[in-house]
Amino acid sequence: MTKKIVLLLLICSLVLAGCTNKPKVTEGEIPGGNEEITLNIFAAASLTDAFNEMKDIYEKENDGITLQFNFAGSGTLQKQIEEGATADYFISAGVSQMNALEEKGLIEDRKDLLKNKLVVVGTKDMQGKVYKIEDLLSEDVKYIAVGTPETVPVGKYTEEALTHYDLWEKLSDKIVFTKDVRQALTYVDTGNADVGFVYSSDALALENGVTLFEVSDDSHKKIIYPAAIIKETEYKDAAAKFAEFLVSKEGSAILEKHGFVLN
Repeated sequence: MTKKIVLLLLICSLVLAGCTNKPKVTEGEIPGGNEEITLNIFAAASLTDAFNEMKDIYEKENDGITLQFNFAGSGTLQKQIEEGATADYFISAGVSQMNALEEKGLIEDRKDLLKNKLVVVGTKDMQGKVYKIEDLLSEDVKYIAVGTPETVPVGKYTEEALTHYDLWEKLSDKIVFTKDVRQALTYVDTGNADVGFVYSSDALALENGVTLFEVSDDSHKKIIYPAAIIKETEYKDAAAKFAEFLVSKEGSAILEKHGFVLN
């Protein structure tokens, strides 16, 4: 009986020793250091080309980390995060979406990352016909691609600009709403819209269309891209490291190449 008790105590001591010798993992740390992780980046659709270019570069420099991008309208991404979608880092094309998440306590380490400009792009047929915003009233312009203002920041900026010039209601019959800025760009590039309101960074991706003019900054709120870490992420350190890369010499060069300006 005594031998059994001694043996039982020995087993318990070995188990306890094993537990106390386990390495501690701090919050946000990548467990073990070598674990393969997927960092879920929720980003405004206008960042598609820039972030896709970053992907291979970043993953080669950061072994074990895979970047998984979810590109969409900022309002759509905001709703997904609010509903519990797996996200680690969020970059919005508008401050209102980030404000909503901040008010609900869903983000941290928020920073105003980028600036952009609002431009009007059009098919090549529109060259020589549309020089300024009032020209959108012309009979030559039949369809205008605009992001849905309620969920797409570029659409909200467009609504503000057209309202400033007393054109929002006057052009309402011509407006075709889109799910994000890239769809507005595609409508113009494919000839399904005569003109469209997009960011200057998106205009660089045009294949068949052209930039017609810039919209005055005075006609709408400043275009700021805030970014933040999602509070519930398991990978805060990895998310913070990606945030640092965006403002590094290498990361900022890619962003500037695609028409963005660091704030």
